Amino acid sequence: MSSIVRKVITSKKIPKAVAAYSHAIVADRTVYCSGMLGLDVDTLKLVPGGAGPQAAKALEHITNLLAEAGSGIDKVVKATVLLGDMNDYAVVNEEYKKVFSSSFPARTCFGGMKLPLGAAVEIEVVALTGAVVNISE
Repeated sequence: MSSIVRKVITSKKIPKAVAAYSHAIVADRTVYCSGMLGLDVDTLKLVPGGAGPQAAKALEHITNLLAEAGSGIDKVVKATVLLGDMNDYAVVNEEYKKVFSSSFPARTCFGGMKLPLGAAVEIEVVALTGAVVNISE
């Protein structure tokens, strides 16, 4: 029976974990990223300005984490967006479209969530590593 690689991924470009979790796990050729908040790397405080800036920062952290895992935004197959308030959907979606500009991944969005540290948004993704051929219909 062949082995499957399981590797813990982190990066100095993202905030340290604030609880008992790994930032990401690569299992074979799939990257499972934990939910990212819009935290400042140095202060571990939420960036000011609410859902938009927090979403932008969380997506920046995801981009950096995926790079560390040998993946990238273009290899994301599933995203989950958690919102403290569903009224922030439009502003978060605008930040999301700046990062995922084409060939959007599958996505789920939940609203009305009580998020860690009082965050307005948390985003997690699942991505692939290695050579990926994107086919759109």
